[in-house]
Amino acid sequence: MTNCPGCTNTFSRRDALRAASTGFGYTALSALLASAGTHFPARAKNVIFLFMPGGVSHMESFDPKPKLAELDGKPAKLDNYVAGPNRRWLRPLWTFQKYGQCGAPVSELFPHIAQHVDDIAIIRSMKSEFPLHARGNIFLHTGRNIGGFPSLGSWITYGLGSLNKNLPGYVLLRDASIPPGGIENYSNGFLPASHQATMIRDEGNPVENISPADKDARVQRAKLDALAQQDRSLLKATGGDDAIESSIANYEMAYRMQSLVPDLLDLAKESEETKKMYGLDSEDKPKRLYGLQCLRARRLIEAGVRFVEVTCPNLFGMNGTWDQHSNLKKEHEKNAFVTDQAVAALVKDLKQRGLFDETLLVWATEFGRTPDSGPKGDGRDHHPDCFTMWIAGAGVKRGVTYGETDELGNKVASNLVTIHDFHATMLHLLGLNHEKLTYRTGGREQRLTDVHGQVVKAILS
Repeated sequence: MTNCPGCTNTFSRRDALRAASTGFGYTALSALLASAGTHFPARAKNVIFLFMPGGVSHMESFDPKPKLAELDGKPAKLDNYVAGPNRRWLRPLWTFQKYGQCGAPVSELFPHIAQHVDDIAIIRSMKSEFPLHARGNIFLHTGRNIGGFPSLGSWITYGLGSLNKNLPGYVLLRDASIPPGGIENYSNGFLPASHQATMIRDEGNPVENISPADKDARVQRAKLDALAQQDRSLLKATGGDDAIESSIANYEMAYRMQSLVPDLLDLAKESEETKKMYGLDSEDKPKRLYGLQCLRARRLIEAGVRFVEVTCPNLFGMNGTWDQHSNLKKEHEKNAFVTDQAVAALVKDLKQRGLFDETLLVWATEFGRTPDSGPKGDGRDHHPDCFTMWIAGAGVKRGVTYGETDELGNKVASNLVTIHDFHATMLHLLGLNHEKLTYRTGGREQRLTDVHGQVVKAILS
């Protein structure tokens, strides 16, 4: 392909979009891109990306550090982190137990996820580069530390297309807020605009303008055709332009979404047992809404959406739900209460419906938290040098823990995994070679992993 060297089809995405815009053959575009994008047989068809913004404490979730209990309250000094004087070691605030046949230790913060450790691969040796939320979030989503680059979801839909011509390939399920880094976390960057995220809110009107202003479908279709004719004339005059091509494609997608999205978001066909499993019967509003979005995520990938990201409700300020420099015990407990049940329900639901072996489920945060605390002694600060994420589903080994941190949870001790390594591994499971999934701009072939990244084969089945 023109922008994807090594792919199995020589028909470029620009050619495809041009054909779609001039003849409105976009109805066949999704299947065309999907067949053109893989470099080798894929293990996964789609992705559900569960983003925990703010920085989950690794030593209080999936990486126990009993040494910190011995040092609790004693003066601390970390050579890789400077956060002011009077630092003291802080003991883990929750106890751990071993679960499943694999015996993986999990904090009491996550009693529901703990029941599924035999289904997931825990990576304790993640490392990022940036201790700031905005940069950390953008780095996790785009592989770069500044805006203007395509997000992970955009790269995947660019490489694989959509499985449903009537739905976008990339959907973001969110609350009223956007994590630090803003829309750049979900941007198409220099890729065609048809690969940007479509946002669905947890309450109120889920999608803006999803209900047509014209009640007569013929009137709406005539307006759309007239607009398309103007765009095609402009496209011809310019000799081809991605922005115009994508605009035409997006108009058509929005038109088709009108009839499908309201039905897809309607949970009337879901059993009461399923709704309860996700926590939709909870009296706690954030928990209920997060459960709603996780259930929607399953429905969306079941309907053919390629990449779905779910962000958790921002309960505690602008910097991210899990950002506890103080009040760690109270606020981490609240976050876990809101998310734990629904995340575990996703694992169970995907397995029950035969979707687990074709879906990549990712639980991710932008960085971890320090093993010490400031003068107040009731919180932890940003820590990109080591943290924990987990991955499950299609092509992933079950019941494994990969990588180690030192006895303080301060640095990676073995099997370091960078963000670029993690991205390369995700693309690999989707049948994409991260070195060949490229787009030429800025005078060179750009890719999600830039010039970095190795597939973490040890966690693949």
